[in-house]
Amino acid sequence: MQKKTFSISSSNLYRHLRKLAVDIGIRLAGSNNEKKAADYIADEFEKNGAEVSIETFPVQQRWVKKQKLWVNLGKNKWISFPCSLISSTPGTDNKILEAPLVFFEAPAEYQCRDLSFLKGKAVVHLGTHIESREAYRRLIKAGPLFILIVDVRFPGKQPLADGMLPSYTKDIGSVPMVNVAFMDAWRWKADGASRARLQVDGGMRPSTSQNVIATLPGSDPSAGTIYFGAHHDTQADSVGADDNASGSTGLIELTRVLACRPRKQTIRLISFGAEEQLSVGSAVYVRKHRQQLSKETGMMINLDSYGSLMGWNELICNGHPKLLQTVLPYFEKRGLFTEVISDILPYYDLFPFVVAGIPGVSLGRKNCICGRFFHHRPDDDMTRLSVPLMAELLQVVADIGGDLASVRKLPFPPGISSEQSEKVQRFWRDLYGGWNG
Repeated sequence: MQKKTFSISSSNLYRHLRKLAVDIGIRLAGSNNEKKAADYIADEFEKNGAEVSIETFPVQQRWVKKQKLWVNLGKNKWISFPCSLISSTPGTDNKILEAPLVFFEAPAEYQCRDLSFLKGKAVVHLGTHIESREAYRRLIKAGPLFILIVDVRFPGKQPLADGMLPSYTKDIGSVPMVNVAFMDAWRWKADGASRARLQVDGGMRPSTSQNVIATLPGSDPSAGTIYFGAHHDTQADSVGADDNASGSTGLIELTRVLACRPRKQTIRLISFGAEEQLSVGSAVYVRKHRQQLSKETGMMINLDSYGSLMGWNELICNGHPKLLQTVLPYFEKRGLFTEVISDILPYYDLFPFVVAGIPGVSLGRKNCICGRFFHHRPDDDMTRLSVPLMAELLQVVADIGGDLASVRKLPFPPGISSEQSEKVQRFWRDLYGGWNG
């Protein structure tokens, strides 16, 4: 295999990060800023010698002018609390909705056969992602007036930004939903809160997102394709320096480094749009290119939030055990180690490629047991990152991709195990709506 090393530049990473996370800033799916980020990435891909294309697709853009929440803490004492509209859900048409407040202990109470006690209520929903289409259907059928989502992963003092699964709201419908801070909900419970009011001017509106694709053709047309992925959009109110300007920045620098290396296999680097709405861009890509993907061999290397200053490396690996045996020595050679997760996790851009039969890995960094403490928050900024560490990890990724692209046949079997496949298909149907979306 090719032994020559082409070095990742920390100064280049810093420059691209500043452009995306500081100069452009918040990059909501379908927004002008998301398009600015995509255009910048496309220009940099082209400067680095890649063949560049942009594939657009429709999305619903989160567009909010005002969002207000009041909770009655007794004796008609209404107190205002911060909230954040969940993407893919409607606002209140600027009307103030008021309802009795009820706590719904979601991890346990979805086992209740009758959810009619939620009808007409302001539901404090303990639990973030609703990973069951049937549970979501029952929740909406119960007829709550609006829902206050408590992110139980992070017991913080400010609401995080998040989204509901687009396939759920499209197929089943929705009511207004907002995220609220864990400790605010705790106060409501402790103080015996009785009622809540919600006002949201705005909601979702039709727009367009984009996948930016850089191709470095291989010399052997019959060889496969090494894919690299990341996403350039962010959640509401977050500049997303780590999540995921780090990833798209990495793709730009990988293009520069890998363009110089001889290769038999094609290298394709894709910066996806609308990932924060559940890997919409990645799913759109595999649906559009399903026939091509089914015919080729290859792998996917995804980058998502791998820049945290303190924490530990995490490698999600979905494929044959030999895939992991191929990849891990590259990290160890540079004195870097990773926590390995072989389970199927549907909340990464790697997942739709695994559905399409392309095995792969996703590289990230955690700094708390549930992810990163600044997850989907305004303080996911440049101060949270270690650019030198990013460069070290990206060098490993460049060596892996460059070496594998230089051989005609990958040193591991294609696809995933039958045990993984069953779970993949269940997630694909339930969360993503299957091949028809």
